[in-house]
Amino acid sequence: MKITLITVGKIKEKYLKDAITEYSKRLSKYCKLEIVEVADEKTPDQASEVLEEGIRNKEAERILKHIKDDMYVITLEIAGKMLTSEELSDKIENLGIQGRSSIAFVIGGSIGLGKEVLKRSDYALSFSKMTFPHQLMRVILLEQIYRSYRIIYREPYHK
Repeated sequence: MKITLITVGKIKEKYLKDAITEYSKRLSKYCKLEIVEVADEKTPDQASEVLEEGIRNKEAERILKHIKDDMYVITLEIAGKMLTSEELSDKIENLGIQGRSSIAFVIGGSIGLGKEVLKRSDYALSFSKMTFPHQLMRVILLEQIYRSYRIIYREPYHK
């Protein structure tokens, strides 16, 4: 299985880079992982909804360039469906059983995802009703993907 994380913005903090490196290394045993970073747009304070929509659309164009036709696309959205770790594991495993060999997880920028990305999404996933920094969300997502594979292979992992 190939897992692609398509994310907006770069990671600057060393502690987050270290965590991403660690989970990437752990995941290499289970899947082919690719992390794609697309440039983010600067969002001024007090930006109008029209300006924010334009920013989301620019970022969406960059994201969509990395989504291939055969990818099953899971977007991270506050309004998405919340799953347990076991349910996410089942989702990943079932996609493989159905012959899907490529899953793309998409994490938007600080103001969310553009309409075209949301239209292309096959599944909207939410980790919480709370908002998390999108840089930290990468680490959380990678940890949950790793946990999913440990569950799929019935390997021990702390609860």
